[in-house]
Amino acid sequence: MKTGRIIKALAGFYYVESSNVKVQCRARGKFRKEEIKPLVGDEVEYTIEDNNDGYIMNILPRKNVLVRPPICNIGQALLVFSWKEPDFSTMLLDKFLLIIENLSIEPIICISKIDLAVDDDMKKYVDEYKMAGYQVLEISSSKQQGLENVKNIFKDNITVITGQSGVGKSSLLNALDTGLNIETQTISKALGRGKHTTRHVELLPLYGGYVADTPGFSSLELLMEPTEAAVAYRDFKKLSKNCKFRGCLHDSEPNCGVKEAVEQGEISKERYHHYLYYLEEIKEKREHLYG
Repeated sequence: MKTGRIIKALAGFYYVESSNVKVQCRARGKFRKEEIKPLVGDEVEYTIEDNNDGYIMNILPRKNVLVRPPICNIGQALLVFSWKEPDFSTMLLDKFLLIIENLSIEPIICISKIDLAVDDDMKKYVDEYKMAGYQVLEISSSKQQGLENVKNIFKDNITVITGQSGVGKSSLLNALDTGLNIETQTISKALGRGKHTTRHVELLPLYGGYVADTPGFSSLELLMEPTEAAVAYRDFKKLSKNCKFRGCLHDSEPNCGVKEAVEQGEISKERYHHYLYYLEEIKEKREHLYG
């Protein structure tokens, strides 16, 4: 059997790439019986029949899985948030960081449309996220600013592009590689956001790695344990070692390393308050699910 990676799934067919050769495959019936569905990003074992079509025989162990969009084995996520049109949202970015890091996916923050910045507020946010340990890229697709820094992140990795709708994810990909021709759409002024234009998940070769233009990320849900949320943010995890109580949620507990860091200005108060908001949301979801 041959080994390859699923780079596209469409209408019941799986397109597997191995050594730069793509084979159209179907999945064997055993996967339906076992209620397992091959996903884009899967490393698989497959055979090729006489008509040059293939059959997926086995799915190799996965590193991680996203349900919506259905994709797996992600190395990193480029979180694209525009400075304007729509306005930069730290609330939404902090939610994305919480979910992405809990899935053991490396987040890279990308602030787009920096050509629309007319004040120094952006620098404040950039410095705060860098202080927290995140890589922050500042770009303008229309002005071709900062694109070289983005190109350097893709090599030997599977990267998902995600972020708030209308921030310029497809425009960024097209600016990085004009041959991609990913469909873009102007922002709806009435709604203040864009409309999804991507209709399926596909891995695209880009600068020595793969990138996925992925619909559905705007509806990511906070499905995790409160104790998982408490150590999802990288700086919270590091500072948790200074907490008096094991499993500290950094909420009402005394002698908390995270709360002390907030008081000392090592963690942004705004981001900490966002964490408390999402912690309550997680608790409420668990109460609703399990009573």
